[in-house]
Amino acid sequence: MNEMKRDMIRIQELVGSAFGQTGALVALSDGGHMNPKKLQKTLEQTMEHFESAALELRRLCEQYSPGTGGFSKKSVLPAMDVTGSVEEFGYGWLHITLNTLLPHCRYQNPNWLADTISRLLDGYVACGKELPFYRRALLVIDEHTTIEGRHIFDQDNKGWKAVSNAIKGRVVPDDDQHTLAVALLSTKVQERECCHITLLHQADAHDFFAVHSSDYARDNFYSGRWC
Repeated sequence: MNEMKRDMIRIQELVGSAFGQTGALVALSDGGHMNPKKLQKTLEQTMEHFESAALELRRLCEQYSPGTGGFSKKSVLPAMDVTGSVEEFGYGWLHITLNTLLPHCRYQNPNWLADTISRLLDGYVACGKELPFYRRALLVIDEHTTIEGRHIFDQDNKGWKAVSNAIKGRVVPDDDQHTLAVALLSTKVQERECCHITLLHQADAHDFFAVHSSDYARDNFYSGRWC
């Protein structure tokens, strides 16, 4: 069997296996009464299975896409603006916008989120731009959400650790507490739910929060008018 055929069979297996994982949810729903912790764990295991399959599918599809020249090369198809963007503000702060909220995860790490951020950074570098590197950084994650759009409010149940995992060794040397300080914020909005991720030197923390404390300044800041 040649390598390409083997990989195509692998794609078929991944899709079938991911779909089969939903059987655990169906079995759990029998009887109508579900233990909340058991349900949450099963949901996250199902998501983790699909995410792992999606990441491998992404790798295989990019590897064989005509004209790409292999994995991690630019696709010949136009990219859809469904993931987010990266920009550097004029004072050396790195700003990542995710067009989604942080995932709810108590038991499984959201591998897709770390992978998405890594690919956004790859795209930024591919445009000829250089990523900043912070010896001691502050990571600020600010979710812009409506009350109706967010059902999980506990910060420790959100997958924010995937963000620090994605930048470790690339934008900061490590994600230990002496190297990377973390602030988790929330801003109520009426529309366009998203997640703003800002990395800056720890010495600039006062300047950042001075901007963030003003509604007008914060809106201009996230819209890029402060660049």
